[in-house]
Amino acid sequence: MRAMILEKPGTLLRLTELADPTPKPHQVLIRVSACGVCRTDLHVVDGDLTEAKLPVVPGHQIVGRIEQIGSAVSALRPGDRVGVPWLGGSCGHCDYCQSGQENLCDQSKYTGYQMDGGLAERCVADERFCFPIPEGYPDLQAAPLLCAGLIGYRSLRMAGDGKRLGFYGFGAAAHILIQVAHYQKREVFAFTREGDSESQAFALKLGAKWAGKSEDSPPELLDAAIIFAPVGSLVPAALRAVRKGGTVVCAGIHMSDIPSFPYSILWGERVVRSVANLTRRDGEEFLALAPKVPVKTVAHPYPLERANEALGDLRAGRFTGAAVIVVD
Repeated sequence: MRAMILEKPGTLLRLTELADPTPKPHQVLIRVSACGVCRTDLHVVDGDLTEAKLPVVPGHQIVGRIEQIGSAVSALRPGDRVGVPWLGGSCGHCDYCQSGQENLCDQSKYTGYQMDGGLAERCVADERFCFPIPEGYPDLQAAPLLCAGLIGYRSLRMAGDGKRLGFYGFGAAAHILIQVAHYQKREVFAFTREGDSESQAFALKLGAKWAGKSEDSPPELLDAAIIFAPVGSLVPAALRAVRKGGTVVCAGIHMSDIPSFPYSILWGERVVRSVANLTRRDGEEFLALAPKVPVKTVAHPYPLERANEALGDLRAGRFTGAAVIVVD
């Protein structure tokens, strides 16, 4: 099979041919149709995340059809269309797993990082972490739901029930979440990098009540803020923008150092919290909710051999919405 592999952090992916993987008893073999690209892929490629299996096939927003099932698989069948997210496996036995917090399992494994991912014609995946794709979503539009959608949905849950939400960074996750927020009758205030008028216009087009620069003060105090950009200096900025009792959610798996800030902007029972990965509950809930909204993703397709170009365009902010590698 053709695959894009990362051999050393900080280098370009290399197009090569690998032997088709063989599913273990609780795994399925998937013929990949599409695989979304997100900022976590950049963190893997750049070496910000330091525990990658090398060489590794990146990619963790996988959509495809099952070609073969392992000997112990019971719930899935060949021909099923499924999605595979970032969280690729957990032990299933620890306190975290037993309490529905498998996203915190110390033995968890991650797709496209510690397990080969979807920038290839085929991949294997744990049957427990494969989700049926809702009808009505073509593969291209479904792929961003598997990380931008799922991690975004968990971030939204962690933000609480407040009406006024701030989104710091308006990329793949934010363009999905603003649709969910409107469905829930909330207001969104979009914050972007200075000079990024295209993302601000995109946010306003999708119904944001206000859009401005990351360092700007919103016209109203926020009930909660979600930080999608991996920039630690946005934490104190967001704390200044939320009301007393408000919550600041750090949605990324990696962030630059958070600078010191005065206690006064945390005081008033404000909360800062992180989001770690996703749970199967998140996947089941969000993929049931998406068709009801209905969530419509803006996807920019790239063929497999241009995966490096997709990563570069993501890094430079050359598109709004999400990049998706079309494999099949």
